[in-house]
Amino acid sequence: MSGPDRNVPKALLFGCRGLALAAEERRFFASAEPLGFILFARNCADPAQLRALVADLKDCVGREAPILIDQEGGRVCRLPSSHWRVPPAAARFGELADRDPAAAAEAVWLNARLLAAELDDLGIDVDCAPVLDLPERHADPIIGDRAFGGDADRVAMLGAAMCEGFLAGGVLPVLKHIPGHGRARVDSHKALPVVTATAAELAATDFRPFCALADMPLAMTAHIVYSAFDAEAPATLSKTVVTEVIRKQIGFDGLLMTDDLSMGALEGDLAMRAETALAAGCDLVLHCNGEFDEMTALAAAVGPLAPAAQARLARAQSRQRDEKQDADLDEIKACLAAHLGEG
Repeated sequence: MSGPDRNVPKALLFGCRGLALAAEERRFFASAEPLGFILFARNCADPAQLRALVADLKDCVGREAPILIDQEGGRVCRLPSSHWRVPPAAARFGELADRDPAAAAEAVWLNARLLAAELDDLGIDVDCAPVLDLPERHADPIIGDRAFGGDADRVAMLGAAMCEGFLAGGVLPVLKHIPGHGRARVDSHKALPVVTATAAELAATDFRPFCALADMPLAMTAHIVYSAFDAEAPATLSKTVVTEVIRKQIGFDGLLMTDDLSMGALEGDLAMRAETALAAGCDLVLHCNGEFDEMTALAAAVGPLAPAAQARLARAQSRQRDEKQDADLDEIKACLAAHLGEG
């Protein structure tokens, strides 16, 4: 049996610990060869520092590795307000859509185009948004105002506008949390939610925004048990949910990454979680906390991107190049402010 292909990165996305890489991190990333990296508030201080960190991460692996961030807006913003704009939460655009759906869609596109410009300036090329979840009244507030609202068609419309704005700015969007986190009664960062809605109920509501945007290039799984399909395993680890629901029923054939494998919803050691997720049909595993021992275990357990994942990645990156277009950012800022009643 031949060894791993050294030209193909591993099916891993890693976080790092601080504002600059330690020597041991640099050595580890060079040997582990993850596909890319994800940034958090602990990694972001100011533009010069962040550009240097991004360049260092790419230099470690010797290529233009994807750099991800969760810059949704509202309470989920990793870039500090001391140096960057704080974009509105998704719910604010949902409220605008109650009055004027067309204006809301335009405002979402404008906001996403500005976000893309802000990230592209830093060398960050993937934003883990939009949130397409439909929060229920009794759900845990972890989603809350991160969502555009509870109407599936409106969420699909606004989510599409966000994706298109990102792509116009050369940044890849990530649909989350497929196939839907809005019914979760507990925070999956802390415990495993179980959704007992029927298959018909889920198809008529939660799945619909994802179906409408199934042609988008990337998505992130939900660490949730959907008992109508698999009473034991959360979607991230369920071959039934990934293959029968996400790939077939929803029709998503883009690059599928897990949510953070270190979250409290999942059980077992990190290597087992990663192996199970990849066996279930996920293309990439995401590990966010930068803990060295955990990353080392994952690097030993995870192999190179599978051929199907390589093809999905190539399609995503081609779309990222092809759909990027120039824009007058000052005009975009002024238009967005007018829609939001600012300035």
